[in-house]
Amino acid sequence: MPPLDGTVRSLVETALRDADPDGPLRWHVISELWQRSDLESFVEARRLCESGTLKERLLGVDVMGMLRPFVDRALPVLRRLAAGEDDPMLLYSVLIAFGHLADPRSLPSVIDLAAHPDARVRYGAAYALQHVLGEPPDQAGLDALRMLAADGDADVAAWAELGLALASGDEP
Repeated sequence: MPPLDGTVRSLVETALRDADPDGPLRWHVISELWQRSDLESFVEARRLCESGTLKERLLGVDVMGMLRPFVDRALPVLRRLAAGEDDPMLLYSVLIAFGHLADPRSLPSVIDLAAHPDARVRYGAAYALQHVLGEPPDQAGLDALRMLAADGDADVAAWAELGLALASGDEP
């Protein structure tokens, strides 16, 4: 897709028109905002995370997870969402954002969600844990990965096994 022009707000409006949360236009906009990685993009993502609509909060989380220069500002927003949201897709997106930001300060939130009843959320936790364990790897995080490696969902278990292998330095 060609680069998109316009203000951050107009890009967000374009992304919100894509009905598919995995739609190519939506993710093209997220990529554009990631390339900008500017304060305006972060402020808009934070505004979206405060929205009353799930669709806007999802977009805000997905953008925020790509803005690593703003990790110190993003983590409190994402941790609040992790603690206060019920929607499995939003929790999954928060966990993926934690994984992308790769900051060990998100580890308590990830561990809390590792036992969630929805497999999508546990999958997100298995993905995020391997990126937020810290160095040396946090023992509680490793325990959460071990629990997820025994999960009844094969995809969750596979991601957790990969995380354990990477944490131990073994080849997956």
